[in-house]
Amino acid sequence: MTIRLKAGAALAAMALAGSALAQTPDAKPVRIRGNIVSLDGDVLKVHRRSGDTVAIDLAANVPISSVKSMPLSDIKPGTFVGTAATTGTDGKLTATEVVVFPEAARGTGEGHYAWDLGPNSTMTNANVDTVVQGTDGRNLKLSYKGGSNEVTVPPNVPVVTFVPAARPDLAPGRQVFVVAKSASQGTYAAQRVVVEKNGVVPPM
Repeated sequence: MTIRLKAGAALAAMALAGSALAQTPDAKPVRIRGNIVSLDGDVLKVHRRSGDTVAIDLAANVPISSVKSMPLSDIKPGTFVGTAATTGTDGKLTATEVVVFPEAARGTGEGHYAWDLGPNSTMTNANVDTVVQGTDGRNLKLSYKGGSNEVTVPPNVPVVTFVPAARPDLAPGRQVFVVAKSASQGTYAAQRVVVEKNGVVPPM
């Protein structure tokens, strides 16, 4: 029973972590990417890629996860993925990262919308219908509620899936991806955290 409870808790944590790739317009989330400076009690300080350092409040129940690498060949029809991509001048999507969701998180953030990873960046959370080997990588045909599209995944693009993590993993220097909401006096309140572990950096 103890093992089952632990397994259930781990799956629940990964499902919650999966919502890091969800679009929640009502909440207007802030996505914070950078390196951990410190964790002092319930305050996580992160030096952002933009050059400033921000303070993020961590509630006791904030889901924390990391990611592990997996081969692109593991993506099969029926897999539910989230992929950030850039749109070329020809209108075609090229992936910059792919996250494979655990089955418990299927449907998280489903859809296609703008993303803030880079210029002309989008996020598509969708079911993989077909996988075809192309000249520039594998082409994934994706479908989601209200639409479908196709994205090319080059061989060098990171492909990851969520695994559980905990507060001790929030060590200084590690890269982190935090979905948060703005709080008072320029601080933020974390909604979920994805942290580098075993050398694998959150690519989203």
